[in-house]
Amino acid sequence: MPIKKIHINLIYLVLAFWSTAALAAEIKITNPKMTMVLNYGGKASITSLVVNGQKVISSADGVFTSVNINGITYSSLHLKKTPVLLKTGNVYKLSNISYGDKSFTITENWIFTINDKAIRWTIERSSNKPLQVNESAAPVFNFDNINTWEGAYQGYGGLAWFYLFNEKLCTYGVHTRSSDFWNSKTGNGLNITVAAPGKNVAMKYSRTADDKLAYTISVSNNEMALKQDSDTQRRRFLRGRTDVWAPFNLAAGPGSQSITLSYFNFDEKYGRGKFSGVDGAKVGAVLNTIARIGVIDSLHFGGNSWATPYGPICLHEQYIAQLGLAINDAKYLKGDETCLDYYRDHAIKPDGRVYPRWAYTNEDAMPNQFNSDGFYEAQWGILMDSNPDLVINVADLYDMTGDKSWVKQHQLSCEKALDWILKRDSNNNGLVEMMTDNHTQKRSSDWIDIVWASYENAFVNAKLYHALVKWADIEQQLNNDAKATYYKNFAAKLKESFNKPTADGGFWDQEKSCYAYWIDKDKSVHGRNMVTPVNFMAIAYDICNKDARKQTILDNIEMQMQQEKLFFWPLCMTTYLPGEAKEYQYPFPSYENGDLFLSWGSIAVKAYAEYKPALALKYVRNVLEQYGKDGLAFQRYGRIKQDGLGDDILSGNSLAIVGLYQAIYGINPLYNRFYLNPHITPELAGTVLNYRFRDKKLTINLDNDNYAVADGKFKVTAKQSFGFNSTSTQLSYFNGGSPAVALNAASAGNLTIDIKNWDGDKMEWHQQAAKPVTYVLHQLNPNTDYSFAVNGKQTEVLKSDVNGELKINYKSATANEDMMLSKLN
Repeated sequence: MPIKKIHINLIYLVLAFWSTAALAAEIKITNPKMTMVLNYGGKASITSLVVNGQKVISSADGVFTSVNINGITYSSLHLKKTPVLLKTGNVYKLSNISYGDKSFTITENWIFTINDKAIRWTIERSSNKPLQVNESAAPVFNFDNINTWEGAYQGYGGLAWFYLFNEKLCTYGVHTRSSDFWNSKTGNGLNITVAAPGKNVAMKYSRTADDKLAYTISVSNNEMALKQDSDTQRRRFLRGRTDVWAPFNLAAGPGSQSITLSYFNFDEKYGRGKFSGVDGAKVGAVLNTIARIGVIDSLHFGGNSWATPYGPICLHEQYIAQLGLAINDAKYLKGDETCLDYYRDHAIKPDGRVYPRWAYTNEDAMPNQFNSDGFYEAQWGILMDSNPDLVINVADLYDMTGDKSWVKQHQLSCEKALDWILKRDSNNNGLVEMMTDNHTQKRSSDWIDIVWASYENAFVNAKLYHALVKWADIEQQLNNDAKATYYKNFAAKLKESFNKPTADGGFWDQEKSCYAYWIDKDKSVHGRNMVTPVNFMAIAYDICNKDARKQTILDNIEMQMQQEKLFFWPLCMTTYLPGEAKEYQYPFPSYENGDLFLSWGSIAVKAYAEYKPALALKYVRNVLEQYGKDGLAFQRYGRIKQDGLGDDILSGNSLAIVGLYQAIYGINPLYNRFYLNPHITPELAGTVLNYRFRDKKLTINLDNDNYAVADGKFKVTAKQSFGFNSTSTQLSYFNGGSPAVALNAASAGNLTIDIKNWDGDKMEWHQQAAKPVTYVLHQLNPNTDYSFAVNGKQTEVLKSDVNGELKINYKSATANEDMMLSKLN
């Protein structure tokens, strides 16, 4: 063989070897729950990711970094030079990652730090010159399939739900630093959290052209701006394209961010306990998905899905914070706090009027009645329930967080919102008036936005009453007695007028045996067709002051429900009269004139739970059954076929399940205690719920006439409603619905108290104590003698102080003892 040919063959052999070696340059990075394969042979990418045995990424372009400039993508998949890997202990460093073109160079170091709980990936990135980029991926994860994960919970409590990515190139962009990817079928979860001090972080989720899930992290100096639509640039969800973010400037010089990947068990992190009498898997699924989809982004919480074509948020919905009660995620509550801060600063006009809506576009707005932040007056009318609803949401959220300093920051704005609407009571009868005098003006005034409710509107006034009652209590806590008294007095007057017969200017329609919807200025009565939200709110918000009325309303509704075999309550039981609603609402039933809107489920369940819990439970089960059929991914249900209609998916479709938690299970987090007030049926007995109350994990046991709350150290059981609170060393018991503590028990060990009887003269309880307990009883008669007995034998006589408090220091003789404190005559 000629020498020249030998040299050529040798060169080919060396090149082939180098190429094979380059392709084979990969290393496995692993911890007990995750394994990734890092390829660094002429590129830098993660080609495989396995989470708890489930392969979620398996492609050459699995995870990589990139920038897109003028439509051209430059990435770590195509490098200018071969990177260098160095391993030191549990740290892997891949350096010399370089990509770009002749005019610029991006240089990166990837550092992986491994421990038993997580893999932290630090990306050190530097650009040799400032760049304007169309998009930056730092990095992008290409999961194998759009169905690899069911969804991703956001760091502010929202949800990217991939069920709604129902075509290729659906894209959703949000501002967050954390994602919890989950799959309830496998039970696997993957948390990805980004730390980038001083920087802004955004995330994008896209269904690719080949049906993968592309998850892109972007880090920037300023908050990532949105690209669509051209006139508003507020759209978070796109169809048929992926360019959700506007171009931005990437500064020259170094930058760094760390991405931490950690496994979680879905059931352990989001599991809700043991359910009896209902399908617990469906309960969890509804609250894990439908309940969260109204959270559009970190500052935009509402009831309408981010997938809705024009992306509206209704600020005139009083239940957005209430959803958090059953979602039961601290991230949702914290996110809603930040959102309400934003609404306070951007959605309230100087005079106190609260804009009722926000949207991606201005198409639903009155001409020129919107601000630059996207808040607007709706084209249908002045929807005045936004003012009390803002206050209700602030008050409800405060109950769930107990954050007094936060609610204090909303005191002036909530007063402003309430005072604006209270001035609308021009005739001084306690009922505020709408902007229109009669229905012929064809303008709406509340959530039912194409029915022409005018002048004195029971729907708005019911919400206002609820807001006044809740806010008066908060004013009291904030030491503003004058405002508290003012709001309480106005609420009392409103309630009195609300309950008067229509002939006397109230809303009670004696002929129809229901509360009418509204009264025009000419005294004509309208909406006499049993508008269900009006009547349910009157009962649930404790406006209706006669038990016979409550029963009549609820029985009449149920009678017709059975006749029509409806699975859920419609907005009204019979038709509006001609002219009371927009023309295309006829013939009945049609849309707001008779269709089924699930968003009023929580107040309906509450109204029935206190009267006939079995009926409330029946409709909860109906909603769960419907979820099993169609996922509740509709705006409403038609009355005739009971089929899902509308692309405006509402998180309110979950509210019957929220009602299950709040009114049937009786779970009510309040500002100073966890209040348990169940209305369960026999088949629900044996339910054991996991519930996060602030920083504690509670276990709630519900049996017939026997309820318990425990935090792992302290436990209270009782046969009636009670309040519970605890610290690391003290248990507080609240009797019934009282906001004042009845008993404090301090102990260094585990303690269970079983309440046998509690009234003003005799308090009886059984204790199981591991260590000595010090009791302080409150709300006793001042300066009064009481007998303290253990296991039926008096041990001493104690005297309460001037405040009606009494301390008991007793060292247990046994672990189980009966105790009684009784007033001496």
